[in-house]
Amino acid sequence: MPGLRGRVKDHWQTRLAHALPNVRGVPPLGRENPSLDERVAALHRTIEATDGPVVIVAHSAGVITTVHWAARHAGAARRIRGALLATPPDLAAPLPAEYPPLSELAALGWLPVPRHPLPFPSIVGASADDPLGDPALIRALAEAWGSRYRELGAVGHLNPASGYGDWPGAEPLIKELDHPEAPR
Repeated sequence: MPGLRGRVKDHWQTRLAHALPNVRGVPPLGRENPSLDERVAALHRTIEATDGPVVIVAHSAGVITTVHWAARHAGAARRIRGALLATPPDLAAPLPAEYPPLSELAALGWLPVPRHPLPFPSIVGASADDPLGDPALIRALAEAWGSRYRELGAVGHLNPASGYGDWPGAEPLIKELDHPEAPR
């Protein structure tokens, strides 16, 4: 589940999707269409079109979309084996100019961010220096969601602008979610 920018060729998520088997990408809507309802619907359609259990890999606003989806689709959420929630924005402070203002995101249903335990295992990967997410606020979200919190170090927003085309740390976290019986 990509963030507001949609699918970016050099993004770790795009590269990971090409490297792993059985990946279904959620169709990107891009920044020009910040509709939360359309993103939640796209995620739901993708999950419903998938046979068997699902591991969601979400980045940035895709994390917020995933949390809203789980709040709206409790029945379908039972099919989710786990979710890797990488560098979510906290949506507590104004975003950089290239993003919609918080007032617009609120009008589109992004706020408030659900703070209920997720009905599936999840790992929140947080950056120590993410310009879109204060680590203390992201830790509080992870606790509210019942997610395991993983400090990733100073990785910015974990995107190409932060130097991440590849993110080798994603696969071990996905495997941990996909094989919950494995030692941690």
